[in-house]
Amino acid sequence: MLTLSPSLMLIVLLLFIGLIVYLDKALYQPIINFMDQRDMTIAKASKESQELSGSAEELLQEANEILEKAKQEANKMRQSAIEEASSEAEKLIATKEVELDKAYEEFTKRLEEEKEELKNGLLSQVPLIKESLKAKFSQAF
Repeated sequence: MLTLSPSLMLIVLLLFIGLIVYLDKALYQPIINFMDQRDMTIAKASKESQELSGSAEELLQEANEILEKAKQEANKMRQSAIEEASSEAEKLIATKEVELDKAYEEFTKRLEEEKEELKNGLLSQVPLIKESLKAKFSQAF
């Protein structure tokens, strides 16, 4: 049958304890240290990510504010340009109206003068026309 040997049991127990101590130092401690470092790295990266996310949101908000200001300034500039162009157009229209009124007055004046010249020319020709008509009537009768 089987006999129990206390010395053999003691040797196996010592070998088992030695194996556990060796595995703890050679395998378990490096794994535990690696996992702790990994947890610290993950926590640090998470914290940095949150900081960057907050910073990114602030930058996005700032960029939106800058864009809004730029849009407002562009609208002001456009409105100013429109008003300036409108006033220039009104001045140009007023100037042209004055010029056209002046040209119209000159035209009507010349037209009246020509009318008077034609009228005078025709009136001066009336006696000749009368004579000519009398001569023609007298020849015809």
